[in-house]
Amino acid sequence: MIIDEIIKDYKVAKEPLVKYLSLNKIDILEDGSISQKHFQTVLSFIEKQDNRIEKSLNGKNLGYFSPDNRIKIYKDDAISFLEKLPSNSVDIIVTDPAYSGMNNKLKLGKGRIVGKYSEKGTENGKWFGEFEDSEENYTKFLTQCQRVLKKSTGHIYIMFDSYSLLTLGNIVRNHFEVKNLITWDKVNIGMGHYFRRRHEYIIFATNGNTRKIKNRKFPDVWRFKRIHNSKYPTQKPVEVFQAMIHASAETDFVVCDPFTGSASSAIAAIKNNCKFIGCDISEKSIEVSQERITTFLNNGKDILQPNSASVEENIFWE
Repeated sequence: MIIDEIIKDYKVAKEPLVKYLSLNKIDILEDGSISQKHFQTVLSFIEKQDNRIEKSLNGKNLGYFSPDNRIKIYKDDAISFLEKLPSNSVDIIVTDPAYSGMNNKLKLGKGRIVGKYSEKGTENGKWFGEFEDSEENYTKFLTQCQRVLKKSTGHIYIMFDSYSLLTLGNIVRNHFEVKNLITWDKVNIGMGHYFRRRHEYIIFATNGNTRKIKNRKFPDVWRFKRIHNSKYPTQKPVEVFQAMIHASAETDFVVCDPFTGSASSAIAAIKNNCKFIGCDISEKSIEVSQERITTFLNNGKDILQPNSASVEENIFWE
């Protein structure tokens, strides 16, 4: 791979990279490249470099950051945000895209996903812009996820409803090694004209590595109550994200959520001693996330989810 391309794509400074090559006696070829064999060694060096994400984003569109700079949320479109990140810079992706497919296809209720659009929205009366779940758009999203996720540690968790799983789930295999399909049992029954819905799905995959999850106690059915009367639409329980992160994370891992929403994933990252970087296109999301995270960091209280969503006596990550 060409040295100049490595510097550009991976956002690593030239001086320490050249120094590393020299110390490890890795030759730079006449065309300015290094061999693929040596690149795998160099990649390990690159992944350990600090502040690559911060240097790449350069503070642009920063909506919220915690006092210790471990939690950062940007106001941006998901794909645009991912395109700005350096290659191989994120350890784990946990995300719940705002799909439009089931809502457009089935027209449940008054044809909206959730929430009273007329109260808060600025986008055609909606709270937020739905992620258009076409194959083309979803392929762009997954391509960027694959690029930014580390080859050595990269795990990804993507949430699906039943409709989007059938239409888009197979595309995940074009980019990642799918390891499990997890069922989130919401305990309380939901909407449905035929069989009423009580679950969603989570695809778990790796970015070509063989890194295992933390232990073998984790089942593939997770029972956490859905959030009722939420202040932000599509709010998911912190425990859903906490299970994902705990299974795959180590202290100080970088967790990324390109659809931050109400910041349940950020709260889960904090509880697992991880760094967090996310984005959302909605101004309301940034406002809600800032208040929620700030309060949690100050006094440990979650203003959007004061009670546990777990129905088990013993949480399987304890």
